[in-house]
Amino acid sequence: MAGPGVAVILLLFRALGLWQPLEWMAYDYLFLLRPESSQDDRILIVGLTEPDIERWGSPIKDETLATLLETLEEGNPRAIGLDFYRNIPVEPGHDRLLEIFERSDKIIGIEKQVPDQVGGVIGPPPVLAEKGQVGVNDVPVDGDGRLRRALLFLTDEAGQSYPSLGFVLAWLYLQQESGFDPEAQTHPEYLQLGQRVFYPFEANDGGYVRADAGGYQILLNFRGGPGFFEMVSLSDVLDGRVSAERIRDRVVLIGPLAPSLNDFFYTPYTQMMLGADLERPHRMAGVEFQANLTSQIISAALDNRQLIRVWPSGWEAVWIMLWTSAGAMMCWGLRRRRGTVLGLVVGAGVLGGLGYGAFLGGWWIPVVVPILGLVGSAIVITAYVAHLEREDRQLMMHLFGRHVTSTVAEEIWRQRHQILREGRLVGRKATATVLFTDIKNFSTLAEQIDAEPLMRWLNEYMEGMAEVVLRHQGAIDKFIGDSVMAVFGVPLLRDHEAEIAADAIAAVRCALDMGYKLQELNLRWQEEGQPIISMRVGIATGSLVVGSLGSSQREDYTIIGDSVNVASRLESFDKSIDGGLCRILISESTYRYVQGQFAIELLGNVLLKGRQKPAKIYQVLFEPGVLDEQ
Repeated sequence: MAGPGVAVILLLFRALGLWQPLEWMAYDYLFLLRPESSQDDRILIVGLTEPDIERWGSPIKDETLATLLETLEEGNPRAIGLDFYRNIPVEPGHDRLLEIFERSDKIIGIEKQVPDQVGGVIGPPPVLAEKGQVGVNDVPVDGDGRLRRALLFLTDEAGQSYPSLGFVLAWLYLQQESGFDPEAQTHPEYLQLGQRVFYPFEANDGGYVRADAGGYQILLNFRGGPGFFEMVSLSDVLDGRVSAERIRDRVVLIGPLAPSLNDFFYTPYTQMMLGADLERPHRMAGVEFQANLTSQIISAALDNRQLIRVWPSGWEAVWIMLWTSAGAMMCWGLRRRRGTVLGLVVGAGVLGGLGYGAFLGGWWIPVVVPILGLVGSAIVITAYVAHLEREDRQLMMHLFGRHVTSTVAEEIWRQRHQILREGRLVGRKATATVLFTDIKNFSTLAEQIDAEPLMRWLNEYMEGMAEVVLRHQGAIDKFIGDSVMAVFGVPLLRDHEAEIAADAIAAVRCALDMGYKLQELNLRWQEEGQPIISMRVGIATGSLVVGSLGSSQREDYTIIGDSVNVASRLESFDKSIDGGLCRILISESTYRYVQGQFAIELLGNVLLKGRQKPAKIYQVLFEPGVLDEQ
């Protein structure tokens, strides 16, 4: 459930617009990473530069503009776009300019239909308006101040449509193109030019959330950034440095390039990091934006150049769900920090590569939210796995506690996935050696000592015995009154006979060292005036079943099997057999593994209590000495 849950949260946040800035940023970087298209030689920009302003003034006089337009028309362009307002005369030369407007069907003026913070509606040149040679130059600016969309048509409150400057210029160009049929339609409900259908931008397309989708908008597939199109200055044209060949059959756009005129916009190419070309201008001139729009329309119609499309919202939701689920499954499958991090890096790289590849094919697919889903679901699963591991560790500490050494405990933890299942230790068969100890005549001794001193004395004894067991890599199964039960060969099971033999030898050495430890304790107790004791040990090797036993409220690590019973019976067998300070009896199965390692005597073939067949038992001879601390 982690994947779908994270996806739902991300989709909710997406609906609130929280991811929109990140998706915009990722979208912008796709433009920066994508190789620029070849320069469109159908477009020529005549720019009003700072030197032009110094020479011709600003705004330029009607006389100068008239001369410029006549010079350009001599080159026989297909269309001329004036990307600056000319709704009032700028004498001298206004009558001459009007004559040019009257006789030319190639000159397109502009108007502003949408008021902004700078000013209100700005009308077109009246003569051009009467002839229908006008386009709006309004642009939809995103919330971060960048231009990513463009208008083909703008619709006012009354429902009247106004074509954009870029569309009118492109339409003029296409009407003069041999073999182009503007009437060919396969999707009459949408604008179609040639084989390309211009699907209108909608409010929640791509990374957008509740954007203003008024009019007929498209996502602009920029050909390139600032400075991409061929540019000449106003003075270049007026001084005759631009030949007629450079003008013929082209769309000529005239507009400001001078920074002082402040007709510049932020675009996806306005980036200051991650691969941005800092040698380029950071903002794009408005006339360059119009050139990009005009070029996009023409190249889509004639060259079948890609437009930028987006998936339906339902597809995007499924896409996000898939990646969040992938992150959850990957993290659950790996469950290792390094593997998870590497998997996330690879997954994010694959996702980024898919997004980039799709963009090259003209599709804008979500990248940021799926990456957040990939990482977010991995974090949730990691937290859940960590929670499960804490529970497993608590369970193992409860079951084993101080009964094994830190080395064994660490190995148990590494093998926890084989040992634990559904919060319990899995029952497993094992071959191990069981050791039982008991204090000789403890009941009589306990009657002679008060309760508090007795418990303090007994705990000192148990602490000493437990220390010896752990030093020999044994596991303390339980303390029962004055008895200690230890096992060698669990909870880490043995697969080879050599390991089983090593456990049996370790158990016998442990028993001998228990005797040496008791000798040490007796010396101190004697000096303190406390009772001194002797002990009995029974050791048996054989098959066992190990696992956790109990209820959900209380369970313990338990060993059951015939070897447990044999070890217990050996410890209590014939208490008249003298063993000195530490009597050690072992079973025949244990003897087979330890013979030749210790001084051992056969006691005979005996019938142990509860057994049906007699068995050989052996005594390991204990000689008083010094405890081996190794």
